[in-house]
Amino acid sequence: MSQQQVDEETPLLQPIQQKKARTPLPWRQFSIILFLQLAEPLTSQVIAPFTPQLIRDIGITNGDETRVGYYVGLMHSLFFATQALTVLHWSRISDHIGRKPVILTGLFGLSISMYCFGLSRTFWGLVLSRALNGALNGNIGVIKSMMVEITDSTNLAQAYAYMPIAWSSGGTIGPLIGGLLSRPADQFPNIFGHSQFMKTYPYFLACAVPATFSILAWVVTFLFLQETVSTRMSLWRLLKGKSREHSTPVKGPVTLTASTDTLSTEDTPQRAKADGGSKPLPLRSLLVPRVIIAGGNYAALSLLDIAFRAVQPVFFATPLELGGLGLDPPHIGNILAVYGVINGLFQIFFFADLHDRFGSKMIYSVSMATGIPIIIILPILNAVARVQGLSLTVWAIVGLQLALLVILNLAYSCVFIYIAAASPNQASLGATNGIAQLGVSIVRAIGPASATSMFSLSIKNPHHAWIVYYYLIALVCVGICMSLLLPRQLWKNHH
Repeated sequence: MSQQQVDEETPLLQPIQQKKARTPLPWRQFSIILFLQLAEPLTSQVIAPFTPQLIRDIGITNGDETRVGYYVGLMHSLFFATQALTVLHWSRISDHIGRKPVILTGLFGLSISMYCFGLSRTFWGLVLSRALNGALNGNIGVIKSMMVEITDSTNLAQAYAYMPIAWSSGGTIGPLIGGLLSRPADQFPNIFGHSQFMKTYPYFLACAVPATFSILAWVVTFLFLQETVSTRMSLWRLLKGKSREHSTPVKGPVTLTASTDTLSTEDTPQRAKADGGSKPLPLRSLLVPRVIIAGGNYAALSLLDIAFRAVQPVFFATPLELGGLGLDPPHIGNILAVYGVINGLFQIFFFADLHDRFGSKMIYSVSMATGIPIIIILPILNAVARVQGLSLTVWAIVGLQLALLVILNLAYSCVFIYIAAASPNQASLGATNGIAQLGVSIVRAIGPASATSMFSLSIKNPHHAWIVYYYLIALVCVGICMSLLLPRQLWKNHH
C-alpha cells in the first residue's frame, strides 16, 4: 500500500520512468498493421475528385448545380453512417473470436463494395455500394486494439506516431488515383479510347485500384498477420453461449497506472498474462466515465477535423468574389499532398519525443487550441487575395495554416493513448475502441454534410457570409471544453 502511495503521490518517480529505454517496435507485425490501414483512406478518399461529376452524370440533380454539393456530401457521409451501425459490434466480436477474422471480413467488404461502386450507374446503386462499404468495415477500431497489444508503455507513443503515415498516404494517394484514372477514355484516348467498357463505366478503373489493394491486403493479412487475442472462441460458440460468457465474472488486475502519463511500465505480454483470467465485459460495464470522456474527446476532434477537411478544398475552389481563393484542382491537390507528406514526417520524427517531454494532456490541449487560428485564416486568405491576388503573402499564409494543421493532428495520437488507458481490462480493449469509433463514425457522418451546407449558405447570402466560420469555431470550442475533462495523468483501475 505504501508503494502505491509513493507511485501516486511522488512526482520524482516520473522522470525515472521517462528515462527507461524504449522497447524496439515489433516491425514485422507493426509494418503489416500500417499497410492494412492504407485500405480505408484509399477507399474513402478515392471518390473525392470525381464524385461531383459522377453525380451530374447519373442525372439525380436534373441539372441543378446547387444540389450537387448536397449529394456529394451524402456520398461521403453514407460510409460513416453505416459504419456507425456496425463498428461497435465488429470490435466486440474481435474480443471473442480474434482480431484477424474481423480484419479479413472488413477487407473483403471494402474490396467488393468498391468494385460495385465503380460499376454503379444509378444513384441507388451508389448508395447501396457506399453503405456496404461502411457496414462491412470494422477494421479501424480493431487495428487500434492490435496496436496496443503488440506494444508496451515505452513504445506506444512511438507506435501511434506512425499511424498518420497510413492516413496521410492514403488521403494523398486516394484523390490522386481518383483524379488521374476517372474517365480514362477521355484522359487517355490512345490507351482506353477504344474500350467500350471504360466508356460505359468511366469510374470503374479509379475504384478498381483501391479495391484490388484491399484484396492484396487480405492476402497479406491471411498469410502473415499474427493473432493477438490469446483466448478465442468460434463465432458459433459465441452466438450459442453469448449470455453465459457475458455473465462470467472478471478477474485479474488492470495495470494502467496514474503515476505517469504512459501506460503501465509492464510490457504488453506481461499485461496480457496478468489479465489472462479476465473476460470481455458486457457493454453496460464499459459505459463508465473515463471511456465516455476519452471517446467524447475523440468524437469532438474528429468532428472538427472532418468538417474543416470538407470545407477547405471547397474554399480553395470557390471563386475569389464569392469568398474563396479560386484555385484549380491541380493546385488544390498539390496543397493537400504537401500537407500529407509534412504531417506524416513530423509525426514520425517528433511526436514520441514531444509526448515524453510534455505528456498527452498538454499536447492535446494545445493541438485543439490551434483550431481557432486555423479557421480564422480562411477569411484572412480571401481578404488578402482580393487585394494582392495569389501573391507570395497568400501562399505564406496557406503554409502557416498547413503548419497549424500538423499541430492539430498531434491530438489524434494523444487521444488514442487515452482510449487505450480507458479500457477497464485488457480483454475489453476491442470493445472500448469500438465505443470510441462509434461516436466518431456518427460525427463523421454528419460533419461533411453540415459543414459544406454551412459554406453553401455563406456564399449564397452575403448577410450570412461568416456563418461557416462561426460554426467551425463553435466546434473548436466544444473540443476545448471536452479536453478539460481529460486528466493530466492517465486513468488507473480501482479493482
